[in-house]
Amino acid sequence: MKLRVGVVGAGNISPIYLNAPTKFSTLEVTAISDLDLDRARSRATEFGVARAVPLDELLAADDVDVVLNLTVPAAHADVTLAALEAGRHVYVEKPLATDLDAGRRVLALAAERSLRVGCAPDTFLGAGLQTARKALDDGLIGEPVAATAFMLSHGPERWHPNPDFFYQPGAGPLFDMGPYYLTALVNMLGPVRRATSATRASFPERVVGEDPSGRRIPVTTPTHIASVLEFQAGPVATLVTSFDVWGSQTPRIEIYGTEGTLSLPDPNTFGGPVMVRRMLTDEWLELPLSHPFRENSRGIGLADMAVALRTGRPHRAGGELGLHVLEVMHACLHASDVGRHVEIQTRPPRPDALPVAEGEEVLA
Repeated sequence: MKLRVGVVGAGNISPIYLNAPTKFSTLEVTAISDLDLDRARSRATEFGVARAVPLDELLAADDVDVVLNLTVPAAHADVTLAALEAGRHVYVEKPLATDLDAGRRVLALAAERSLRVGCAPDTFLGAGLQTARKALDDGLIGEPVAATAFMLSHGPERWHPNPDFFYQPGAGPLFDMGPYYLTALVNMLGPVRRATSATRASFPERVVGEDPSGRRIPVTTPTHIASVLEFQAGPVATLVTSFDVWGSQTPRIEIYGTEGTLSLPDPNTFGGPVMVRRMLTDEWLELPLSHPFRENSRGIGLADMAVALRTGRPHRAGGELGLHVLEVMHACLHASDVGRHVEIQTRPPRPDALPVAEGEEVLA
């Protein structure tokens, strides 16, 4: 039986999700909504969705089991709460919310109504990061002791059609791209125990587009965040997220173990490469990918939730994981303000690894 999906938000990220039913037989998009109904109608026509409707009509529809919330981050919590009030499961783009208390309210309401909340990113379920997870769990590098993670760019204002929100509170490099890196780290190492950071906003304004005389965006949130994370299981990680760097040759993520080093692919992607260098060797070896979904497969987290609803097991890209990532990001910013470590209260379980299988069987 298919999970009937109502999509809220017809912006830049929506096409890859609207294509998800072509990869995952458990999903069917039955309706789409957007503040701009013409845009929703255009997406409906493009992807063969039966109808484009206002939000209240979508939430009341009999053929919507789950709301896929693709709105802008500032609207994530409000739309998710409204969907839960309407008795619908929700899968929300990252982050779970921009406000930590709102994120807590989301999970509390879901528990009260016996509904599920899933949260992107789901890239950690792709072939690359699941191959790395298997290598770690198989003991290829021994016991993990530390990690580094770097997301270094010069921001999206040169290419994004509406980049203003990236430089407001609730966004910046940590809230925009940090969820990919933090989710990957938690998948590998388990939950974070405490965090500390130093932050800055290096440029007071950003210029939209390539023309130096273009429209200017005021910057009201940190754009370079250097964090240290201590994990409950013991490893210590350095995480740097920045919109202030023109170029870098740093690795995306590396895990350092007692018997070697594991180099992970870009956590914003689904494929490889996954590299390992074992102790007392001089060469890096590329591991063959052990899992499916090597291409862009956004929606796999929602498909996993569909299977989990049918079988009763926990889904992997869960709301508890999304809340933990949200709390860690807030802790990083707060730690810089107060000049100390901040303890993390949430302790989600490490997501179950995917089995080695072909295609959708990996979600069974």
